[in-house]
Amino acid sequence: MLLLPALIIVVIAVAVYAHRNKDRRRCRWRQSKVGSKGALIKYNCITCGAEAFRSTGPPDRCLAAIDAPRL
Repeated sequence: MLLLPALIIVVIAVAVYAHRNKDRRRCRWRQSKVGSKGALIKYNCITCGAEAFRSTGPPDRCLAAIDAPRL
C-alpha cells in the first residue's frame, strides 16, 4: 500500500532533476586555441555548432538562437 505513493514521489523527483539546468546541458563547449584572438578565447559548441569569443571562460547557456555579430 505504501509502495504506490513512494513510486509517485520517486517519479516526480526524477522528472524535476532531469529538467534542472536543461538549457546548460544542451551545449557542450570546447576551447579552440586556433581561432583565439589575444585575450579572447574561442569556444565551439560540439552540439549545435555555435561559436563564442570569451575571456571569462565558456558560456553558461546555449547561444545557437542568438544572432550576434562576429568579431
